[in-house]
Amino acid sequence: MSEIGQLIMTGISGTQLTDDERAFLESENIGGVLLFSHNYDSPAQLAELVNNIQQTRNEYPLFIAVDNEGGRVFRFKSGFTQFPPMYDVGLTDSPKLCFHIAKIMADELSACGVNFNLSPVCDIWTNEKNKVIGDRAFGKDEETVSKFVSSIIRGLQTHGILSCAKHFPGHGCTKKDSHYDLPIVKRTREELEEVEFKPFIKAIKSRVECVMMAHLIVDAIDSELPTSLSPAAYKILRDEFKHTKLIITDDMEMKAITDNYGVGEAAVMAITAGADIVEYRSMENAKIALEALKEAKRTKVIKNDRLKESFDRITAAKKEYLSEYNPIYIPEITKKINTGASQVLMSEINEKIDQIKQTVS
Repeated sequence: MSEIGQLIMTGISGTQLTDDERAFLESENIGGVLLFSHNYDSPAQLAELVNNIQQTRNEYPLFIAVDNEGGRVFRFKSGFTQFPPMYDVGLTDSPKLCFHIAKIMADELSACGVNFNLSPVCDIWTNEKNKVIGDRAFGKDEETVSKFVSSIIRGLQTHGILSCAKHFPGHGCTKKDSHYDLPIVKRTREELEEVEFKPFIKAIKSRVECVMMAHLIVDAIDSELPTSLSPAAYKILRDEFKHTKLIITDDMEMKAITDNYGVGEAAVMAITAGADIVEYRSMENAKIALEALKEAKRTKVIKNDRLKESFDRITAAKKEYLSEYNPIYIPEITKKINTGASQVLMSEINEKIDQIKQTVS
């Protein structure tokens, strides 16, 4: 059984695991599954799906990841507590409130077996025309974003959910959307240090378990390669910021990558550069990436030491967060999700935000 599969996070096709998907997860020792809206129907269905996914596990459970940022980015649109955009939360100037939001997120995700939240957004909304980030950011300045990302990381991780700071080195100043194009950032290194880098440094100091690499060309870091494929970008996180934990790529099926590189080629480039996990929304491309990584190992394009570094980091995270895994008991779920207490808190939060917006306007 290959350890390389642990470096893959894959999507699946629907609300149930197919026989082919089950075989791939199990036979290749795949490290994680990323869930989207097409994988969700209800909390009970989600828990059953997760239980079935985890039956394919080897030594440790799989990462079960989702984007639960609040606002417009949350894949489970019914049944769960729905939170406002994080920009609105930032208006409250209350990191304590944000910590409580993160606790509810963590409790609800855990109740269904989800163990990895690809949040918080550490980008700073410095470009008003930037729609891909926009109100996903906590604010328009580095101080606001930094203090809120710290509170949400602590809220998630102290309640058993791995957290992921994204999108390094900062997507908030771009005009283009990396889902559809390859943005280019013209900031100087000094400007990056004074603004974009600061929330990520705060996240790392807050012991975030994972940092996500963006698909951006940042001239001051690497004028030729996207940061997700650039050794220079990973070197900043590892050597300068002293991030010793996981680094994951953004979705490798975004057009910023697929319009410029082959699936297998990009996977090998990302892992060689320093990524621990490459992420795919479809299993079809995850399979292509895995075969490319196997071939790169066989031909020594990727050194065994480089693979071992990532495997050890993945194993350490799973050992800390997932070693006490138990299947989800589905009849208990409704007692833990969208509770009366969470609805009371949401009413208070929304009322406070409305009052702030009225005052500002």
